[in-house]
Amino acid sequence: MSFQFTAQTSADGVLTRSFALGEIAGVLWSPASSAGPTPLVLLGHGGGRDSKAPPMVGRAHRLVSDAGFSVACIDAPGHGGRPRSAIDEREIAAMQQAMATGEPVGPIVVRYNLDLAERAVPEWQATLDALQQLPDLADGPVGYFGLNLGTAIGVPLLAAEPRISAAVLGIFWYDDALAKAAAQITVPVEFLVQWNDEHIPRTSSLALFDAFASAEKSLHANAGAHKDVPRFEFDSAVRFFVRHLSRRRNT
Repeated sequence: MSFQFTAQTSADGVLTRSFALGEIAGVLWSPASSAGPTPLVLLGHGGGRDSKAPPMVGRAHRLVSDAGFSVACIDAPGHGGRPRSAIDEREIAAMQQAMATGEPVGPIVVRYNLDLAERAVPEWQATLDALQQLPDLADGPVGYFGLNLGTAIGVPLLAAEPRISAAVLGIFWYDDALAKAAAQITVPVEFLVQWNDEHIPRTSSLALFDAFASAEKSLHANAGAHKDVPRFEFDSAVRFFVRHLSRRRNT
C-alpha cells in the first residue's frame, strides 16, 4: 500500500496532515517545528466517530502542544468516509433496535467491536510501519490512547504490537477474547472506569482491568454515567505519556 499526505495545515504550533494508506484514511498531528524525532501517540476513536472528530482533534492538539509529541489517528473500518460492509450495516441496525426498545446493547457492541478490531489491528500495524518511515518518527517510542471502541481495538493491538510501550484504555466490557489478549500485555496501562455506567456493569469493567498482566497498571474510577468521563482524565493521560514515552526517549 502506498502512503501519501493528502492535505496540510498549520496553526498554533501544530502541523496537521491528512494522509491515505491504501483505503485507510487518517490524520497526523506534529509540532510545527521540531528539533528531532518525537514520541508518537496513536489515538483510537470511539464508535460512530472518526479521525477528524472534535475529541480526537482536541486530544491531539493537547499532546502536541503540551508534550511535544506527534499524534496519529485512523478511521476504523466502516467509519468516517469508509464504506460499510454487510456486517457493519447489520450490527449498526441491531444496536439501534436495541437502544430503541430498551434492550441491553452491550452484547451487540462487544460482538461488533471485536469484529472491527480484527479488521483494524493489521491496518494500525501497517500505518505504524508507514509512519515510522518518516524522519521525525523513526524508531521513536509509541503510546496508545483509546476508549470504548478504541479499547476494543487497542487491547488486541497492544497484544500483537511490541512497538507500543504504554497505553491508556477503558470504558469497555469484559470479554473472554479481550481478557486473553490483555493477559499478554505487560506495558504500563492506565485504565478508566465510569462507576455509574448505565451500559457497562462495574464488575465487567473491573474484570477487564484485572486481566492485564502489566506490573504497572492503575485504575481510574470516576463517578458518573457512560459518557461522563471527566476532562481531567486526559490531563492524567498526558502526564502518563510524558512519563513513559519521554523516559524511553531519553534512555
